[in-house]
Amino acid sequence: MTHTTPWQQRLATGTEDIQGEVIRWYQESRYGKAFVPTMVWGTLQTEAYATAVLRKVVEFLGVPDDVPAGVAKRMERQQVLYDGEHRYDVVLGEQGLYTNIGGASVMREQMERLLRDFGLPSLNLGILPSTAEVSVIPEPAFSIFETDEGRRVDYELVSRGVDITEPSEVALHDRAFDAISAGARYGDAARELISKALDHWSR
Repeated sequence: MTHTTPWQQRLATGTEDIQGEVIRWYQESRYGKAFVPTMVWGTLQTEAYATAVLRKVVEFLGVPDDVPAGVAKRMERQQVLYDGEHRYDVVLGEQGLYTNIGGASVMREQMERLLRDFGLPSLNLGILPSTAEVSVIPEPAFSIFETDEGRRVDYELVSRGVDITEPSEVALHDRAFDAISAGARYGDAARELISKALDHWSR
């Protein structure tokens, strides 16, 4: 089953309520996967980076401006990385290390955050090099959640959010994630790519 909802409807009261909904997804998902090709995964964003992201969302969509409250909820969601009960496989596109969100100082702080949290036991973080060859056509960002209610895939498109629960479609996303992961760099090689981006934003 696929369910879609326009962002203007989901964000009709601002950004805080939907961030609270996402917190529930993460708290209920002991294991999850995410591929984020052009920005930093929300659960690893600094406060300044998240503020810049949500500010752009509010301005682009023309929804109520409650950015500080939305950012506070996004920061709350990040506790799943530190509670010892959750684990996430995440692949960031190398492009996401260079997409300018908030300016050089925000990006520099964000790269430092990635390096600081790189070794968390809850996190298996890979970076997909911009020149990597993968056996699947590059996809938009997506997340896979595993909850007691079943598995779901979440997309954030320009105009709406998309939730997929059909098992066969979820399985295709598993295959896509595996293919993307196979082209990603992990460990010291991933750290090197992040450090390279940090050097770029420090100049």
